[in-house]
Amino acid sequence: MLVLVTGATGKVGSNLIATFLADGRWSGSRVRALCHNRLLTETDRLEMVRGTISERTDVEKSMDGVTHVVHLATCKETPEDVMDVTVKGLFWLLETFRGSPTAQQFILIGGDAAVGHFFYDHPGPVTESTPHMAYKGCYALSKVLEEVTLQQFCIQYGLNACCLRAPWIMEKDDFRYTLSFGDDIFGGPDWKTMVAPDVAAKCRAAGTVPLLREAGGAPLKRNFVHVDDLVSAILAALGNPTTRSKLYNVCMDEPIDYGEVAAYLARTRKLDSIDIASSYHSNWMDNSKAKFELGWRPRYDLSRLIDDAWDYQRRPDDPRKIWYPG
Repeated sequence: MLVLVTGATGKVGSNLIATFLADGRWSGSRVRALCHNRLLTETDRLEMVRGTISERTDVEKSMDGVTHVVHLATCKETPEDVMDVTVKGLFWLLETFRGSPTAQQFILIGGDAAVGHFFYDHPGPVTESTPHMAYKGCYALSKVLEEVTLQQFCIQYGLNACCLRAPWIMEKDDFRYTLSFGDDIFGGPDWKTMVAPDVAAKCRAAGTVPLLREAGGAPLKRNFVHVDDLVSAILAALGNPTTRSKLYNVCMDEPIDYGEVAAYLARTRKLDSIDIASSYHSNWMDNSKAKFELGWRPRYDLSRLIDDAWDYQRRPDDPRKIWYPG
């Protein structure tokens, strides 16, 4: 087995490669990483190709002899790049894959932006049958286009391909910094812009956390997945014949309830919370299909996600990346 990983230096890619290479089930298999900017150190089982998926020649070079593809490369709210990566890049990967004599399986990692996550009021659990519903911005549109493109290639050419749809992916102390009222916030909403500046300063100094409320006033529920659980789902799908032409929601068993987060942190860390009103909507991704067909189970629940994030000790060379999603 020779697995091509795009987006190999990112959060999911780096964890996937390390876990795969350490897993005895694939002791005789190799990984090829397609790297654009950041690079990896090659070993006897890890090789690197430098290039971009938007260039057909780079993709063809990367795909030579590959048996399995895990496509992770993506971009956020960058209109100048999103079509090259999402449309052209995925197209060249799939075109090359379908013409390859060695290609066996293609795995796409999608996102819940394809169904609008908390921007829309879903009438029931978000399943694999929920219609695509991009919210404003190019990132959500790109997630829709990825899933549709993969689906149509499966229909047109009978590819052995699947999509694992993940919500917001956490690792290390990510979740702690999703709740920051400072400039070190990870993701969004950007809490300090939703309260007066003096209130934001007091919240940051005291470690106060936001209790986000949905449009109806109840504490908002939002879906997350820990990177370890997503990696275990990818490995459960890798080489699994059940996945052909399938879409799977890969997430925690229950969405994170901001009211429960506030209560847990008050009880375990003595932290206060502050109500934050919003026009967002609670939603609940249903991961039953992945659990039933892949035999996969997420290990992270609310308490473990919080405790791991607050207990994590960041190294000086491990700065928090600030990211504002669309």
